[in-house]
Amino acid sequence: MKIFPAIDIVNGKAVRLTRGDYDRMKIYSDSPAEVAREFKSKGAECIHIVDLEGAKSGLTDNFETVAEILSVGLFSEVGGGIRSAETVEKYLGAGASRVILGTAAIEDLKLLKLCVKSFGDRIAVGADVKDGKIAVKGWLESADVSLRDFVKSMQDMGVKTLICTDISRDGEMRGANLRLYKELTTEFKIGIVASGGVTGLDEIAKLRDCGAEGAIIGKAYYEGLISLEDAIRCAKME
Repeated sequence: MKIFPAIDIVNGKAVRLTRGDYDRMKIYSDSPAEVAREFKSKGAECIHIVDLEGAKSGLTDNFETVAEILSVGLFSEVGGGIRSAETVEKYLGAGASRVILGTAAIEDLKLLKLCVKSFGDRIAVGADVKDGKIAVKGWLESADVSLRDFVKSMQDMGVKTLICTDISRDGEMRGANLRLYKELTTEFKIGIVASGGVTGLDEIAKLRDCGAEGAIIGKAYYEGLISLEDAIRCAKME
C-alpha cells in the first residue's frame, strides 16, 4: 500500500482544514515545496496535492506553487479545480503523475469519459462523502448521488483509482472510517485510496490488510501524531 502525505494549498501556503471548513484553516508552512522535500527526505515516494482555492473557483489559482512541488520528483496526484481537458493536460505537462477529477466527475461525464480515454490510469476520481452523499465544489455543496452508486458508475466507466474522503473525519484526528473502506474494497474492484482522519499505525495496517491501494495522511503528521517513516514502513509490511 502507498502512503500519500498531503499538501493542501491556499494562497501559496501549506494548510489543513478541519472537516472541510475553510473558516477552520491552519497554516503549516509558507513553502509547500519545502514540505515536499521534507517528505522525500523521510522516505516518501508519493504525495497528494490539492489546490483548495481552485476547488472552489474551478481555476488553477495556485498552479505555480503546485508546479514547484512537482519539481521535487515524487509520484504526485493533484486535485482541486480540474474541470477541463486543458487543465488536465496543464498539470500532467508540469509533471503530475495523475490528476484527480472531483466536481467534474459529477457534473461533466463527457469530460470524464474523454479524460479516461485519453489519459487512462493517469486520471483518478475524488469521492468526497458528506452525509452519505458526494460533495462537490470544495465540499461546499452536495450532489444528489449516493457513494455506492457513484463508485459503481466510476468503475463501470473504467476509472482505475478512487480517492475516498470521509469529510466528517477529515482533520479531526479521530480515526479513519475503516468500516467504509473495508466495504468499498470488498464490494468494488476499483483501487481505493483512503482519506480523512487517518491517525495511527493500527489504522494504516488495517487499511493495508483490507486491500486499500493507498492512504492519505495530513493533519496527524503535521501535528506530530504520526511519523511518516513509520507510516511508510507499516504500509509496506506483508
